[in-house]
Amino acid sequence: MRLVGIVALGAAALVVVVVGLFRWVNPPTTAFMLGDEAEERQYGWVDWEDISRHVPIAVVAAEDQKFPTHRGFDLESIRSAIEENEGRDRPRGASTITQQVAKNLFLWSGQSYVRKAIEAGLTVLIELMWPKRRILEVYVNIAQFGPGVYGVGAASAAYFSKPASALEPRDAAILAAVLPNPVRLKAGAPSAYVVRRAEDIQEQVRLLGGAGYLDALGGSADRRLER
Repeated sequence: MRLVGIVALGAAALVVVVVGLFRWVNPPTTAFMLGDEAEERQYGWVDWEDISRHVPIAVVAAEDQKFPTHRGFDLESIRSAIEENEGRDRPRGASTITQQVAKNLFLWSGQSYVRKAIEAGLTVLIELMWPKRRILEVYVNIAQFGPGVYGVGAASAAYFSKPASALEPRDAAILAAVLPNPVRLKAGAPSAYVVRRAEDIQEQVRLLGGAGYLDALGGSADRRLER
């Protein structure tokens, strides 16, 4: 039992160190990328200052509008998803951006209570150890935007032939629109559904107050979003 305890404590300490390290060190790859069977992978890190400010707000508007204020979990969305998923063949998810970072960066794909429990622990650690801006920076850099295409830098080059810094609001909205299923939904050749979803995302961005929504919360409301 003592040996088991020592091993468990050692593993927990290692996890804390690794999560803390990625606050400053940019991930060279992710668990999700390593499990991707695509013949080629496109991935290149882009620093926050070199990412169009339209990208983070589009992602927040599409994926997790409470991101600036929650601490890793959107309990209201989780409750709603549980109620809606009763009897559904395809359950609706309620993962926050932080949960998706934890899953994509560190964990294997699939559904299990063990993986969900580990994901929850990692989510708490990330929220405790990383500023909100860092969580968003990592997310837009490791999210999958197409088959074998990871991160906003690779996606902007592949689909818009421009650097991430030059992405316009519509470009950012299209990238955010394909996040739920980047293999089926195409950013490079958006379907009518993707176009409509992108338009809805742009409207949500407008309702949130535009790109300044995140900047404003970097002040007294949530200083963790400060640059």
